[in-house]
Amino acid sequence: MIDLDDIDRGLIKALAEDARQSASALGKHFGLSQPATWRRIKRLEDAGIIAERRLRLNAEKLGFGVTVFLGIKLATKGRVSLEDFERAVSAIPEVQTVEHVLGLYDYRLRVVARDLPDFERVLRRRIMTLPGAGEVEANVLLSEERLTGPL
Repeated sequence: MIDLDDIDRGLIKALAEDARQSASALGKHFGLSQPATWRRIKRLEDAGIIAERRLRLNAEKLGFGVTVFLGIKLATKGRVSLEDFERAVSAIPEVQTVEHVLGLYDYRLRVVARDLPDFERVLRRRIMTLPGAGEVEANVLLSEERLTGPL
């Protein structure tokens, strides 16, 4: 664990809002040189505070008009291992996230599809045939108001 000062917190917030910003531009904003800014960012990455910088694509513009959240309860028959299920579900390209959760379901998946018939195909042919797949609940995303941002 490292101590974070106000500049570190400001850098984290600025990068969470737009990870494409250069160390030079960030340095000007925070009154630091480009090398000093780069060292701070590198220290935050090395400490695991900045885990990754990613590109966020617009799924709808790429032809994926439906997002569905699935709750999956593993079947108790057969006692499939969690690792087998996770490995199999992670291999499905339409599955964007796999979350092992505590509650009514064992897993929560974020699945994208071109449309509802395409989602039904993915559900029937890929997800329901997974090792250990049992009860499933689907929730279709209608809108997304807040995108992932700074903590």
